[in-house]
Amino acid sequence: MSTDLRLGLNLGYWQRNADDATELVQAAERLGYESVWTAEAYGSDAFTPLAWYGARTSRIKLGTSVVQISARTPAATAMTAMTLDHLTGGRLLLGIGASGPQVVEGWYGVPFPRPLARTREYVEIMRKVWRREEPVTSDGEHYPLPYPGGAGLGKPLKLITRPLRREIPLYLGAEGPRNVALAAEIADGWLPLFVFPEKIEQMYGPSLAGAGPDFDIAAMVMTLITDDVRAALDGVKMMLTLYIGGMGAKSRNFHADIIGRMGYAEAAEEIQALYLAGRRDEAFRAIPDELADGISLVGPVGRIRERLEPWRKSPVSNLLVMGPRDEPSLRAIRDLVLG
Repeated sequence: MSTDLRLGLNLGYWQRNADDATELVQAAERLGYESVWTAEAYGSDAFTPLAWYGARTSRIKLGTSVVQISARTPAATAMTAMTLDHLTGGRLLLGIGASGPQVVEGWYGVPFPRPLARTREYVEIMRKVWRREEPVTSDGEHYPLPYPGGAGLGKPLKLITRPLRREIPLYLGAEGPRNVALAAEIADGWLPLFVFPEKIEQMYGPSLAGAGPDFDIAAMVMTLITDDVRAALDGVKMMLTLYIGGMGAKSRNFHADIIGRMGYAEAAEEIQALYLAGRRDEAFRAIPDELADGISLVGPVGRIRERLEPWRKSPVSNLLVMGPRDEPSLRAIRDLVLG
């Protein structure tokens, strides 16, 4: 249980025609936000915007939410993370995730099976790179180093540049119970996409049992201060329509699965079926208001203050708010969360 919540800003994906968010990030830094986070899927990458914002700030931590492990070898991610951590004075928070088979196999052209084993191996190699204790080797199934076969000339190597930190804080983006348990075991934090604070204990209590006392549960939450609660909830429902209906295949959709574990399995099945049938307006209408409200913080200040109480009573330790795009909103949210 966490009564003292920390606060970050999640910018999501960088969009080609979007305004530069530098002023927003600088405002968040002035207002005491601890961190700012960027994302990637199959468009913009997560590291480049962080380098841009890191060069224009001095204190705010810089997080990836998340870097896809299939996009880069573990050595490449470790090198990029080390470089960005150096350039920003040790401010990087490295969030990684396995993504899903549609992106991994359809976009990156590599196999998806055994994501937990691949993640474990990936993390082990990155930490070997940063610790720089000896030339890096790995006898793992997924990322063997040196590579067996090929030219037969591969040799173990040690990172040329000394890292600023031997241990870069590492977060896992995870939705399934086994993946969350892996995060609790090997990572410094967990980045859940959808959190219903009143249900997190029943959904993930056993998975989080192995987490240490400093394990950071940094939940991404749509947050909007407005008097128009209906419009705000509809915005959350639009996002859910895409994730439940279209972010995955009919036979394998991790986002739909998590909604089912929240107690909305029938709704998730209906939403996905309608979406895949091209009936997207009906899919939108099939999302329960209770679900949209439970995973978000929207409405007037008083309503959000009341809705924050379940978050404070939950294991969540860090709110990464998504949605605010101006300094007054950032300030109001800061005052609500941090007091």
